[in-house]
Amino acid sequence: MPFSRERSVSRRSFCLCCVGAAAYTATGGWLTPREAFAEARGLVSLFKDSAAVSQITTHKLRDNISVLEGSGGNIAVLTGPDGKVLIDGGIGASRPQITNALADLGADPITHLVNTHWHFDHTSSNEWLHAAGAKIIAQENTRKYLSEVQRVEDWDYNFLPLSPGGVPSEVFASEHSLKLNGATIGLKRYTPAHTDSDISVTFGEADILHTGDTYWNGIYPFIDYSTGGSIDGMIAASDANLAVATTNTIIIPGHGQPAGQPDAALASARNGHCEEQALGATGVPCSLAAGQKTSIRSAPIQGVRNHQVHACDQKNPLSLSAGKHRRKLGG
Repeated sequence: MPFSRERSVSRRSFCLCCVGAAAYTATGGWLTPREAFAEARGLVSLFKDSAAVSQITTHKLRDNISVLEGSGGNIAVLTGPDGKVLIDGGIGASRPQITNALADLGADPITHLVNTHWHFDHTSSNEWLHAAGAKIIAQENTRKYLSEVQRVEDWDYNFLPLSPGGVPSEVFASEHSLKLNGATIGLKRYTPAHTDSDISVTFGEADILHTGDTYWNGIYPFIDYSTGGSIDGMIAASDANLAVATTNTIIIPGHGQPAGQPDAALASARNGHCEEQALGATGVPCSLAAGQKTSIRSAPIQGVRNHQVHACDQKNPLSLSAGKHRRKLGG
């Protein structure tokens, strides 16, 4: 299965690299810390505008499970007599494209929606999907965040609460299971990682794992420290993903194409987090798992390391290591 190779990444306070494509092109890929932070302020609007015109790519996996890629976070869809079951709903501005992509998967009505965490690029379709018939299920912190004004400091943005219909009606603390369309669907909370509302979703019979935003394919992920995320938690989430995956598991990342070769893909992501931690993100350097065979340089997902901005000081995201006052993105 092919792997996505996206050019730019996001990191806590963007680490000089979460910027709009227009700014990247206009500056030839070179930004000062101040320039990068200014661009980051408009990131949410950029995402929404892009989602309104983005195309949706459908990846058909197995056992009636598909992935819709192109509207914020990846949307997994299980079809069958119990109706369409969605894992995440993408960005609301993509409603026409998502509606068409869902129709192409069959006439089954939308009956269930699971949110992997609270971020808008995974949940801002909640309201229209609920109106279309979906019962919304999530970890309890997702309901909390979607019910109140929520600020993400690194995006300099205040998200308004969703209307009651868009707020999950069924929540759980640690684990929950569903039996729909002949599939056993396991929902399990991670320790705080990308946020403190993250869950994994496993389709047992199909051997498919949706990691939410604890894993991005080919892109170093943003960590939302405003709602409980941490580099330590991302390492723990990578370990949890590795523990669940088999050699046949298909990984559905929060962003990027579905991934085969799960051991290599997930180990590469874990190594990237360990490198970031060793560079001072938090705590003490992390040792790679004993006996781990996959190095970040040989794994299929090279972007995890290549796209990191190693000069980023996690306690002061606008500071740079001595003598390196400019850093080229994506290199």
